[in-house]
Amino acid sequence: MINHLLGYSFGYFSNTPWWGYVVYTLIMTQITIFSVTLYLHRNQSHRAVELHPIVSHFFRFWLWLTTGQITKQWVAIHRKHHTKVETPDDPHSPIIHGIRKVFFEGAELYRDAPKLDPQLLERYGNGTPDDWIERHVYTGLTRYGILSMLTINLFLFGVVGLTIWALQMMWIPLFAAGIINGIGHYWGYRNFETPDSSRNLLPMAFITGGEELHNNHHTYANSAKFSVKWWEFDSGWMVIRTLQLFGLAKPNYVPPKPAFVREKTTIDAETIKALMRNRFHLLAEYSKKVLVPVLREEKRKAQDQGKALLSRARALLIRDTSFMDRSSQERLESTLAQFANLSAAYQFRLRLQNLWQQTAATQKDLIENLCQWCQQAEASGIQALKDFAQHIKTYTLQTTA
Repeated sequence: MINHLLGYSFGYFSNTPWWGYVVYTLIMTQITIFSVTLYLHRNQSHRAVELHPIVSHFFRFWLWLTTGQITKQWVAIHRKHHTKVETPDDPHSPIIHGIRKVFFEGAELYRDAPKLDPQLLERYGNGTPDDWIERHVYTGLTRYGILSMLTINLFLFGVVGLTIWALQMMWIPLFAAGIINGIGHYWGYRNFETPDSSRNLLPMAFITGGEELHNNHHTYANSAKFSVKWWEFDSGWMVIRTLQLFGLAKPNYVPPKPAFVREKTTIDAETIKALMRNRFHLLAEYSKKVLVPVLREEKRKAQDQGKALLSRARALLIRDTSFMDRSSQERLESTLAQFANLSAAYQFRLRLQNLWQQTAATQKDLIENLCQWCQQAEASGIQALKDFAQHIKTYTLQTTA
């Protein structure tokens, strides 16, 4: 009788087929991923989405069970990452610490961050939960949460539960701390030239709840939605939209969608506001519609040596100048010195980019400066530049949902 009872109290589902273990593990780890991306990241760190208290508390409880992560600490480290990105003060930049360090020891960097910066939590952790259960359970008893998860797995699956628990414990250190914070700033494609090394790993963001679209996130950090192209998919956003149907979530901001009026031929206050709202999209368009065509034309006319030089310069032409080392700057300058049209197109890009950095300029000044930019672009003799100057005038405002 005792042995029979023990059989039910330990390893209750120990006869589950192998695929059952896999399904259970994937479901559990995906809930953890969504807890990180929806609660810690989009809700707490950036206030990009509001979550119903029931949903919010469920995520807090789940993270206590599966990671032992303290909300205030995670939020403070992430906010500092955005504020100090790719500088020596960035808690986990592969540019500073090296890709091997961040990939294999990303969790350690998170653990060490509060020790290296005693003011971290006070400076960057404001607005996070500070109720009784947060202070006395989720923060005060972190190890008891993950031990509870171990007990649950052992109860359900016996010895196999230990393996499942180990996978759960390594999931966030590997995928969030290692892959997103490491490879997400090292390898992948970029939709926008942000002043950092952030990259999108995959257009179909299933693995880490949308976090693979890291360059998009660094471009629109306060957006609840990480996908910006029609062919990109953010599974975290799908969950938000599902919760929204039941009144359990409310997005506060999503990436702006540029709108155009083809008949519009003048620059006015609405043009300036539309361009300011869509400035990252505007610069991405400039690279695609001006720099690349001019580069292609220069390559067509160049000799073999010039073609090779231009091919190597393509990535530098669209990179943000604030994130370019001295060697890259010299290589770019050497290339531009040999190709007049390309140099002119590049200088127009810098001037266009500088327009949005004139924080002290009045709206009238911005209109005048942009009109002057367009007039000079149209008189440059470069067809792609002339066409883009006309295209700029068609930008208009659009309310986004």
